[in-house]
Amino acid sequence: MTRSAGDKAKGRQAWCSLVEHLGALGERRLVLVEGDRDRALAWLQQTLPELHQSPGIWTGPSDDNPSPGLTPVPPAKARDWLGRELAVVVWDGWQGNPPDGLAAITGTLKAGGLLFWLMPPLADWDQFADPDYRRTGLDNAEHHPFACRMVSILGNDPGVIRIDAQDPGRTRTPTLQAPDNPFTVATTHDQQRLIEQLIHFGQGRRRRPLVVTADRGRGKSAALGIAAARLLQQGRKHILVTAPTRESVDTLFHHARQTLGNDLAADDGNGLVTRTGAQLRFLPVQELLAGRPAAEVVLVDEAAAIPPQVLEAILLGWPRVAFCSTVHGYEGAGRGFAIRFRSVLDRKTPHWQSATLTEPVRWAAGDPLEALASNLFLLSASGMVRDDARVPTKAIRIDRWCPADAPEPELAEAFGLLVDAHYRTTPTDLRQWLDDPSAVSWCAWHEGHIVGVLWGAIEGGLSAELSQNVTRGQRRIRGHLLAQSLASHSGFPEASTQKTLRVVRVAVASPARRSGIGKRLVAAARDWVAEQQLDSLGTSFGGSPELLAFWQSCGLSVVRVGFQREHTSGEYPLQMLSGSSPQGVELVDRLRGRLARHWLTLVPRHWCGMPAELLAAISDDLPATRILNDDDRRDLDNFGHGHRGFDLCLPVLRELGQVPGVMNWLRTRQDLALWTAAVLQGRSWADAQAAGLCRGQRDGEDRLRALVRELLENGPEM
Repeated sequence: MTRSAGDKAKGRQAWCSLVEHLGALGERRLVLVEGDRDRALAWLQQTLPELHQSPGIWTGPSDDNPSPGLTPVPPAKARDWLGRELAVVVWDGWQGNPPDGLAAITGTLKAGGLLFWLMPPLADWDQFADPDYRRTGLDNAEHHPFACRMVSILGNDPGVIRIDAQDPGRTRTPTLQAPDNPFTVATTHDQQRLIEQLIHFGQGRRRRPLVVTADRGRGKSAALGIAAARLLQQGRKHILVTAPTRESVDTLFHHARQTLGNDLAADDGNGLVTRTGAQLRFLPVQELLAGRPAAEVVLVDEAAAIPPQVLEAILLGWPRVAFCSTVHGYEGAGRGFAIRFRSVLDRKTPHWQSATLTEPVRWAAGDPLEALASNLFLLSASGMVRDDARVPTKAIRIDRWCPADAPEPELAEAFGLLVDAHYRTTPTDLRQWLDDPSAVSWCAWHEGHIVGVLWGAIEGGLSAELSQNVTRGQRRIRGHLLAQSLASHSGFPEASTQKTLRVVRVAVASPARRSGIGKRLVAAARDWVAEQQLDSLGTSFGGSPELLAFWQSCGLSVVRVGFQREHTSGEYPLQMLSGSSPQGVELVDRLRGRLARHWLTLVPRHWCGMPAELLAAISDDLPATRILNDDDRRDLDNFGHGHRGFDLCLPVLRELGQVPGVMNWLRTRQDLALWTAAVLQGRSWADAQAAGLCRGQRDGEDRLRALVRELLENGPEM
């Protein structure tokens, strides 16, 4: 029986009333529209125009857009909308549900906002072939524990409004009481304190950077805009703003305009000019670093999405720099950013300051949608945080562990360790960990708490024909990162026919670090590899001297270094292996031997930007097989005593690093950075001088001559 026109009108009126009451309460809601997609769209076409909600987005095909006022956005681009405010989102789950995008979009809705999510009935989610699975190789998985976990959370959350697409009228909208004091978006006490701190920072002493962290919706961008405007009004002449995208600072500029008011003389969209000529200007990150324009203050918004070496360059390039980022990241970079970048700040600017925001601005405290998103994607997951307590090594127990079978508190504790320890751990990683049939995990336990976790994935085992196609670049296979990389880039098809356990992540709680727990987790994985008769244990990560040293201590060796820096970490990919089977051991030896033979040719072409300590550590890790002859020794002696020029001796100087023991000796010398730059990387003397490594060519050559003399007199036997 169809509903009457009067019933439909009452239904639409009820939705309008719901939005009005939600706005007054400062809350938002998820509306789960379950069932036939065409019926769901038909209902939305009737309901949305009555809500007068804008701006809004639609993530399905443009032709199916249920309301002309919605902007079509592909699900994969949803994260690009972070930093902006929306009134309504219609998420077409039938087109795919990338967890990062879905989590991010919840952070864009303002008070009174609704997130309509079109999906099959909850009871069918375990059989729903999500189109997004193909992107990460999960389309072949028989079971999807991540989806089942979401079903449980959504089905038990009283704040979720569930609509049956077959008969939407059966669902009654929640009855909400209007509050005595309606919610308004206003400056919170937290925000006001931050504004004052930003102004003090902007007027204060140089080299005292400020790091601001907050959950989404706490008003940090607004605080940046207000503070920037007040600094201009109080005498600052040039303030620069940078961020991963121009759109992500819309809120900052909006609040700067409002604060300037009648003091604003010009606005071209990318910059504001006051009547006194003071400027607030946006520059993309690369343009900022390339031009290095003068500025008294630089504000970096969404800093967690910027590679750390770029952040360091900004930090050192201007007198006052503020970095702002989210703590629990829809971007997946929150606390990992804070932890990783803190070490740079401690070394370079030890007087740095920090600030946090906890009170929400765009919605009320206790908002149901924020709590739901946090539960679904473990956005607030945190590992063991008792930094004052050391964990005794003998009390640690290492066990195999399955995240899909773990109780929720246990899963949150384990995932929190990954979030804390890694620069970028996202909601998509949580889905991959739970759903990947090749995943194998171990946990380290202490007094009922998880203090360490290792997540691995079995890769390889491809047919000989498919492996040849991968090696030739004719096929790409999802879910085989290390095996495919070694086959296609290193040119060894055996790397994808053999079976490898790749360590995806390993993390240890801060109180338990430097006690050998990470090594014990890797040892457990290595023992399992041998028991299962796999060929090798491997890993791939953004290279740093500390991580390289850790994996070397676990018995792994360098087999490949990527040519391009990773977008997320800003570091060169480093891949390491340890053979287990005879075939695996042989492959590792061949990979390392070939890389060592090519090393001196590749370094000046591809790794001129690699830090000296890391470049030297990798060089030292590779097989050292060069043997000097009498002619080489005569050249070195003549160079050391000033009888022969640098360029004439460069070939033998370069080969020195592959003589047994020499690179290990050079790593202890004060002029290691000069050696790696001038000898290994082939950088010009002007570059070396600009980097502060020498005062010019004569000084640089003199210091290298002294280093060679010391090597000949006190170095290893050559």
